[in-house]
Amino acid sequence: MKAADKTIWHELPAETVLLGLNTGPAGLDEMEARNRLRLHGANALPVEAAVHPLRRFLAQFDSALIYALLAASVAAALLGHHVDAIVIVAVVLINAVVGFVQEGRAQGALAAIRDMIAPHALVLRNGIRRRCPVSELVPGDIVSLKAGDRVPADVRLLRVHGLRIDEAALTGESVPAEKGQAPVAASAQVADRSNMAFSGTLVSAGRASGVVVATGPHSQIGRIGSLLQSVKVARPPLLSQIDRFARRFTALVAMGALALFAFAIALRGYEWGDALLAVVALAVGIIPEGLPAVISITLAIGVQRMARRNAVIRRLPAVETLGAVSVICSDKTGTLTRNEMTVRRILIDRDEILVGGSGYAPEGGFTSEGGQDDAAAIARAIPIIACGLLCNDATLAQETGRWWVNGDPMEGALVALAAKAGLDCDHARSEWKRIDEIPFDASYRFMATLNVGPGGEPTIFIKGAPEEVMAIAGIEPAAWAFGIAAAARDGERLLGFARKRLTTPTTRLVFDDLASDVEFLGLMGFVDPPRPEAAAAIAQCRRAGIAVKMITGDHAATALAIARQLGIADEPHVTTGSALERLSDAALSDAVLEIDVFARTNPEHKLRIVRALQYHGLIVAMTGDGVNDAPSLKQADVGTAMGDKGTEAAKEAAGMVLLDDNFASIVAAVREGRTVHDNIRKVIAWTLPTNGGEALAVVLAILAGFTLPMTPTQILWINLICAVTLGLALALEPSEPGVMDRAPRHRDAPLISSFLLWRTLLVSLLLAGLGLGMFFQAIGTGRDLDTARTIFVNTLVVGQVFYLFNVRYLHMRSMTWHGALGTPAVLGAIGVVAGAQLLFTYAPFMHAAFASRPMSLIDWVMVLAAGLLLFLVLEAEKLLLRQRELYIDAKAEPQPDP
Repeated sequence: MKAADKTIWHELPAETVLLGLNTGPAGLDEMEARNRLRLHGANALPVEAAVHPLRRFLAQFDSALIYALLAASVAAALLGHHVDAIVIVAVVLINAVVGFVQEGRAQGALAAIRDMIAPHALVLRNGIRRRCPVSELVPGDIVSLKAGDRVPADVRLLRVHGLRIDEAALTGESVPAEKGQAPVAASAQVADRSNMAFSGTLVSAGRASGVVVATGPHSQIGRIGSLLQSVKVARPPLLSQIDRFARRFTALVAMGALALFAFAIALRGYEWGDALLAVVALAVGIIPEGLPAVISITLAIGVQRMARRNAVIRRLPAVETLGAVSVICSDKTGTLTRNEMTVRRILIDRDEILVGGSGYAPEGGFTSEGGQDDAAAIARAIPIIACGLLCNDATLAQETGRWWVNGDPMEGALVALAAKAGLDCDHARSEWKRIDEIPFDASYRFMATLNVGPGGEPTIFIKGAPEEVMAIAGIEPAAWAFGIAAAARDGERLLGFARKRLTTPTTRLVFDDLASDVEFLGLMGFVDPPRPEAAAAIAQCRRAGIAVKMITGDHAATALAIARQLGIADEPHVTTGSALERLSDAALSDAVLEIDVFARTNPEHKLRIVRALQYHGLIVAMTGDGVNDAPSLKQADVGTAMGDKGTEAAKEAAGMVLLDDNFASIVAAVREGRTVHDNIRKVIAWTLPTNGGEALAVVLAILAGFTLPMTPTQILWINLICAVTLGLALALEPSEPGVMDRAPRHRDAPLISSFLLWRTLLVSLLLAGLGLGMFFQAIGTGRDLDTARTIFVNTLVVGQVFYLFNVRYLHMRSMTWHGALGTPAVLGAIGVVAGAQLLFTYAPFMHAAFASRPMSLIDWVMVLAAGLLLFLVLEAEKLLLRQRELYIDAKAEPQPDP
């Protein structure tokens, strides 16, 4: 037997499985177990080699923009401005530390999966039962399972007694899976392999024995770990855009500086030192040294805002990526639905009673299709409701206003139904004392209890699969086809109910007691109801051009019914994992945009779906809560784990965690992400032109041969005082109206759009022109050079303040009363800048440091008039471009139709 055995164990009879593994009912002997342990290796997941922390830290500096910042630091140091050089280096170090910490937190996904494997198992060796470390289990070992155990390896079940296993973390099923020992089809998906127990899942009821068929990396959970290792995390769009921008920008600055340096020496006769000073002034003026810090702060503010909406961001770039999401792949159970089973339909004698309410809260009315009122409907339904309550092991509890179930979710729904009907559940159970029972087993698919009523009357209550209960009662399923079809259409799970009144007392319940005189009571349909807020959130997604795909381990009919109720599409299309396996990657890429619901999926299917969507350039958000979701969460651009019911493996693989497990919180986070992206673009749209105005003035001075209108020290002052105030104020801007009515941008959309490029050029020309106009006006009226430079500096700063009001609204005009009032952050930033410029202009110690001089009142009036003129020109430009459909929001970015 090879270490990586490809045998399909679930399709083989138990005897063939034992023969194929060279084992028997007594298990392996110790010598053989040790030999197999050497062959197969430990029953543990492999540990991924960790990158050395120093290497990870140094990798944070591998960015063209970081290189540009370091070059700016060197330039400042060459000019003797050591404080400015230290500040720039500090910004670089802070960004590196933040990236290092965030990346380090992302390396726990495999460790979280490894923690799901149980520490010990009960194993049979040489016919002797003993506890064994799980790491020493090998294929061929015979293990025992009971309620509460975590399955230690992949096990082919041999003997089963009422076994149910919670496989939600692996398959996404909302209720525990019923298990048996009969062979199943080779093509059965993981969720349908009823004769298998998988490593890491939890036994919720019953007991069983089985033979280990796969351990460690060869188990289902091990395959997920391997998938997780194989996923290469895509670089967030924002970081890729910044890198592309920084490389091109740095190359352009370097070439321009060299050309200007050569021009100054060769054609203008500059001394070498003066030419270098001018070029350094150009570099310091044009490099946006504060931009990375402000972008990081903008992202951090987005993190805080999202936390208030129950979305915790684990990786900082995910904040902005959310704003570009074009597809949300959502799990069904617990995200779009409540993950709380509810009885929705009661079928009695060809009549249908609909039940209101949702979840386990005992609230909701009864409505009969026959026109009966609540009281009459309840009276007719009491026998079947009582049967569901008494043939039942679940209890309900309430904590902090929330109802939850101890036991099977469907049995919990039956207890809630009884409470809705007005029954005192504890009193009814004490009156109808249980004497004996036949526990549920997958081989016969029903449960029966023997109860004695308050008058001493013995009664058998039965519930189970409809076809089994009907067969016991001698009922033809065709007679109930109307109800079965309605339940199937609405994606409901059905249970059948029956009872038998005994004429003589007994203390034993055996199968022969069910051979005759069984009264069929009817059927009940169960649903995991949609969250009421999920439908509104999906409608908002559709308005925003964001497609929603449901990816679930549940059955196709159930998933499709929920999709229709939620309005995921006008006519949602569904496919299954089995159908996906027949599609090549190319065929899946062609089909994935048209499919709305993917049912019965496994981890490989989910990973392929996400990759197929990304192939089209779509930015994908993926939700999940189980270990089976971890690979696709890691692959997605924004992996989103459930904070309440999610596994640690899912949380560690994700970039965002929802504290309330609610789909509506994802949509709220997307809204905040779009706001963050808008604010980053505002910061860039404000930073580049203002720096460009400074640089253009220096370039014109060199080309035309006149004195520099400001010194490098004054340029550093403008950048320092404005970037940490006005630029930061833009990071705090609220959402613009209609932020969720725009189509999402494409993954490859450039950071600097054609509009921003035009705006950078226009504003740079206007700022430089107004500033130089004020400079030459001062020189022409006999003012000294230092005073003229002070007027130039204040003209640029005031122009940046007025431009701030224009750029606050990228998607609408700014000349409104609301726009003029600003926000507290904007007004506070302007107050700080005003105070700093008054110090710059009038404080003697600033005169000594920056060669500034006092200005007269008429100088200030002219400077303010120049700023207002800049604002009015840009508002007119914005109006003109909107009319010609050239403005930023007039056209959607290129986007494949989802």
